[in-house]
Amino acid sequence: MKKETIVISLGGSLIIPDNVNYSYLKKFKQTIKSIKNKKFVIVTGGGSLARKYISALSQETKDHKTQSLAGISATRTNARFVSYFFGQDQGKGIPHKIEQVKSLIKKQNIVFCGGLEYKPQQTSDGTAAQIAAKLKAKFINITNVSGLYTDNPKTNKNAKFIPTSTWKNFHKRAASIKYKPGQHFVLDQNASSIIMKNKVPTYIIGENTDNLKNLILGKKFKGTTIEG
Repeated sequence: MKKETIVISLGGSLIIPDNVNYSYLKKFKQTIKSIKNKKFVIVTGGGSLARKYISALSQETKDHKTQSLAGISATRTNARFVSYFFGQDQGKGIPHKIEQVKSLIKKQNIVFCGGLEYKPQQTSDGTAAQIAAKLKAKFINITNVSGLYTDNPKTNKNAKFIPTSTWKNFHKRAASIKYKPGQHFVLDQNASSIIMKNKVPTYIIGENTDNLKNLILGKKFKGTTIEG
């Protein structure tokens, strides 16, 4: 029986909020490796590494393209690191093109990558959405909040949790936020556009790994479902 492939966007704020989040990565690794009947493409975000690069560059140049390229480099560095954490041999490097991802996922159960293309406004979320659309896979975005809210729940205690959304309504919400390199929203404009256009079943959840496992196995979970 062919294994289902699931695309996961692993937020950089969970990998390296400031220092490497060892305790979380250990739980994440155990969870992913315990699920034997699925395949995973794991796209890593840039986290504090990307934001530090972007912050320094923003003081030197207002060129958003240059800042975006630095952010993409950080996502790739994190992808290599997490692949090492999982015990993979990346002597040949990580994939930089979607065709390489497609080829690798046929041969192995877990593939890691960061941003695939050096182009303006490309993000790890956009990359993950693009891969999910190409593979006709479900897309799980793991971030540092438990799902989609009306506002940032970390700064606004009155923000309301949104358990479900249509692709169209979610894209409207994402598109209303002006893009900037290193931005922090649960899913960015590029990703939401790809998700809507290709009707990708999408889930936004927090960092609880038991919750992640429940979602993957089709059990009850806490998070936001985007479809329809």
